[in-house]
Amino acid sequence: MTAATHSTLFPQVPESADAVLDGLDPEQREVALALHGPVCVLAGAGTGKTRAITHRIAYGVRAGILQPGSVLAVTFTNRAAGEMRGRLRQLGAGGVQARTFHSAALRQLQYFWPKAVGGDLPRLLERKVQLVAEAAARCRVRLDRNELRDVTGEIEWAKVTQTVPADYPAVVAKSVREAPRDPAEIGQIYGMYEQLKRDRSVIDFEDVLLLTVAILQDRHDIADQIRRQYHHFVVDEYQDVSPLQQRLLDLWLGDRDSLCVVGDASQTIYSFTGATPDHLLNFRTRHPEATVVKLVRDYRSTPQVVHLANGLLSQARGRAAEHRLELVSQREPGPEPAYTEYADEPAEAEGTARRIRDLIAAGVPAGEIAVLYRINAQSEVYEQALADAGVPYQLRGAERFFERQEVREAGIALRGAARAGGNDSLLDDAEGLPAQVRAVLSTKGWTTEPPAGSGAVRDRWESLAALVRLAEDFARAKSDATLSDLVAELDERAAAQHAPTVQGVTLASLHAAKGLEWDAVFLVGLTEGMMPITYAKTDEQVEEERRLLYVGVTRARLHLSLSWALSRSPGGRASRRPTRFLQGLRPGSGGLGASGGAVRGGSVERATGGVGGVRRKHRGPVRCRVCGATLTEAGEMKLMRCEDCPFDMDEGLYERLRDWRSEQARELGQPAYCVFTDKTLMAIAERVPTTDGELVGISGVGARKLGRYGADVLALCAGEVPGGTGGGVDEES
Repeated sequence: MTAATHSTLFPQVPESADAVLDGLDPEQREVALALHGPVCVLAGAGTGKTRAITHRIAYGVRAGILQPGSVLAVTFTNRAAGEMRGRLRQLGAGGVQARTFHSAALRQLQYFWPKAVGGDLPRLLERKVQLVAEAAARCRVRLDRNELRDVTGEIEWAKVTQTVPADYPAVVAKSVREAPRDPAEIGQIYGMYEQLKRDRSVIDFEDVLLLTVAILQDRHDIADQIRRQYHHFVVDEYQDVSPLQQRLLDLWLGDRDSLCVVGDASQTIYSFTGATPDHLLNFRTRHPEATVVKLVRDYRSTPQVVHLANGLLSQARGRAAEHRLELVSQREPGPEPAYTEYADEPAEAEGTARRIRDLIAAGVPAGEIAVLYRINAQSEVYEQALADAGVPYQLRGAERFFERQEVREAGIALRGAARAGGNDSLLDDAEGLPAQVRAVLSTKGWTTEPPAGSGAVRDRWESLAALVRLAEDFARAKSDATLSDLVAELDERAAAQHAPTVQGVTLASLHAAKGLEWDAVFLVGLTEGMMPITYAKTDEQVEEERRLLYVGVTRARLHLSLSWALSRSPGGRASRRPTRFLQGLRPGSGGLGASGGAVRGGSVERATGGVGGVRRKHRGPVRCRVCGATLTEAGEMKLMRCEDCPFDMDEGLYERLRDWRSEQARELGQPAYCVFTDKTLMAIAERVPTTDGELVGISGVGARKLGRYGADVLALCAGEVPGGTGGGVDEES
């Protein structure tokens, strides 16, 4: 037997059923032993719920109480189902079915369709967008690409809530849901979409559940056959079930009660898709004899992180809040959460990137760090800041900002308007660069006021609004800037991000972070209007925003940083306020901390940026070294000159620096910008430093990169061949 056999990658299969229970805490053990009747496991974040339910199934199988083929475990993602199957195999319980609701239903539908209906199952429509587009066209409704996605999502919501086309307008009117278009129009498109599917003999993913439900309701013989096969059901993430999924589960069960559900109402963040915690909260009402076990021992996060998480929920209101779980950390104490107030958004991004760089230097792997924000449109400033800091990153659940469809389309439109110049009638009444950009982008969906509600239309607007703000900032920095200048700036920014995906810091929305965890988490942009988001109007919508922040907090194992900016851009009016959800929790905000206790240690740092952890004094103007004009753009400040001012650059040195940078990046397995950005190389080639002091004074170098690359760069500047591999003082001679 080799040592590898005992590693975490190849754990030994427990020798007996009792051995399966080894290592479980008392509550997890209680879950594992509760094999009869209905069981409800209320499991807080990080409490080992997957461990508890997989050991429960494995114990039942190994003890001979459950037959592997008679157990069906269902969850919501293929990743979660695969993880569950893997754990069950490691525990000696292979043969148990662990699937998503859709996967389990599709297998049953494929098997029973010939018997129930006859012939072959209709073809499954992988993507419904094209058919929805055709339905809209037949209804004489024009939808752009993003509206199409929103209407498609609305049809999906209607189907999982079992709302037929004719009832859709009335159901929306009775609910607090904001439809992306006129409900009557959507109802019409929905009806036409269903008709087109029937005409072409195709079904969609929601139909898989609907048709399975219909067959099990109408054909008792088929329902009995399924019930003879599956005697025991386990449902993970039960707070996320939709009414349609609950109906299917009821039909699978019949009049039996061999059901175990696991969930946490405080992590319900997908109500816009039809998910509801009501089934979890009503479980004891439906099953008065149920065994209820609460898992509150948090193995993921430190006491400091858990204290904040509990504090967030202590202020919650509504039915889900009445069933909140008070977590108890099982880890050693760690650092207090860091609260930082920045003057503006660029300073917040720069400060976050700097702290991330310090964590990596202290030994935290980049892949164990995440920056989480409310909407995807917030990613661009953090992409830029991390690139400038030489920190590799990867985006989860979103395209890179400059690769988004709407941003690419906007770039094409702006480039066309720049080429047309005065011949473009669209710009006739637009005076100044910002007005010109607003005029061009208004043809792509930008409006002075944001659209109501969330979804793809709102995401598109946020991306276009970010470009409008960029144009405004650019014009303030260069009063005579033209559209051509702005297009060149956009190209420069996009080029700096065209790098292969690498193992790096994760950038993700809070929704995309659900189910994941990192050693260090940075929650950014925590201001009113963003958290809670402006379109959260009702009490329940605001409470879901609070739960979203709770999910973000509980993603952190050790390091947690929360930050906000008082204004959008440098020099702007400091009119923003930190999120109400931190009132009484962050130091200096008054009130009580979690569990009614006083706020623990820590403080709010008021920062405006800086280098090496040293807070800057007042952020005074940066002047062009050629003409003396005030510089505000990061790229110009790196060069210490206006983009269009005359300069003297050693072209040969610049090319040698680029070649050297490519070699370093290849050896590190990172994109080139993580060594130095193009702007930093240009600044070096213009100023040709001869000493460490001159080199470190160039923006984008800093003490860390001076130590790592300084010797090589100075050698290149002196016309010499650099020695070593770029490791500088970090390498042994």
